[in-house]
Amino acid sequence: MPNNKHKNRGNKNKEVTMMPPNEKDTPIQDYEDDEIEEMQEADLKKLIRTLRSSQKQILELQKSLMDKIENLSRENEILRRNQNETKQLVQQETLIVTINHNEVKNSIDQMKNTIESLTNRMGEAEERISDLEDREQERIQSDQRKKEEIRNLKHIVRNIQDTIKKPNIRVLGVPEGMEREKGLEGLFSEILAENFPGLEKDREILVQEAHRTPNKHDQKRSSPRHVVIKLSTVKHKEKILKCAREKRQITLRGSPITLTADFSSETLQARREWRDIAQVLRENNCQPRILYPAKLSFVNEGEIKTFHSKQKLKEFVATRPALQKMLKDVLHTETQKHGHQYERR
Repeated sequence: MPNNKHKNRGNKNKEVTMMPPNEKDTPIQDYEDDEIEEMQEADLKKLIRTLRSSQKQILELQKSLMDKIENLSRENEILRRNQNETKQLVQQETLIVTINHNEVKNSIDQMKNTIESLTNRMGEAEERISDLEDREQERIQSDQRKKEEIRNLKHIVRNIQDTIKKPNIRVLGVPEGMEREKGLEGLFSEILAENFPGLEKDREILVQEAHRTPNKHDQKRSSPRHVVIKLSTVKHKEKILKCAREKRQITLRGSPITLTADFSSETLQARREWRDIAQVLRENNCQPRILYPAKLSFVNEGEIKTFHSKQKLKEFVATRPALQKMLKDVLHTETQKHGHQYERR
């Protein structure tokens, strides 16, 4: 029997030697029952140790697998929770975005409505402004027409007044109360007799009316009121004034007086505005005269020039260097004077 065991073991060794490498390295082998019986005690112990080691490895592997499974379960649970939380967050964010979108949409709609309302109101305002501008332009044009009509009416009234006053002579410097003895007509005859003896005998010179102006005497006024003499014809007035210019010094009972034509207040003011210019021209022998009703006439380079306004005079003076030099100061003063008057207005 022992020989059979050794023989079988030898055969076994041969079989093991002939096994493929992968099978030889396997720690656990399948043994037949007869082979287990033939094993010695050392082989059994070795087999038991191998089995125990394998069992231990299996347990460790099982534990490792269980740990991995548990970890995977925990990770899976965490992932599931995270997925649920993410899903909830996405739902919440979606809801918030939807609400915000609706709010933004409503805000945009409100803004559109507000802009549309403002646009309509701006359009209405522009129409009102345009209407007001048109009305203002019409008012300005109407005011300009009215001002022009007023100027024309004033000019007409001025011409009418000057026409009515054309035969009149205005006497300045006659003391108040002197007319009590002879009346104003008697004083005028006395003036003619004292200064123009030849005219006093002219029976054609007739006084139609005589009065002082203004009608009411102001006790605070230092100078006497003017005396207005209305003659029958303009020709007689011009004749008397011509003699007065030639005589220059006119007196009444030895006291100096002045004879001048009678004009409306506007015409008198216009004639006064020529005085300074006429004085400069007179000093330079230009023979200035203030013609009816308020025109300036003088001699320049042998020709008689007549001007109705200072603007026309300035335009003419600009073309005459000698005359420009002569009137430079007085015209500059007149310009400054009118500028101050405009500022005061």
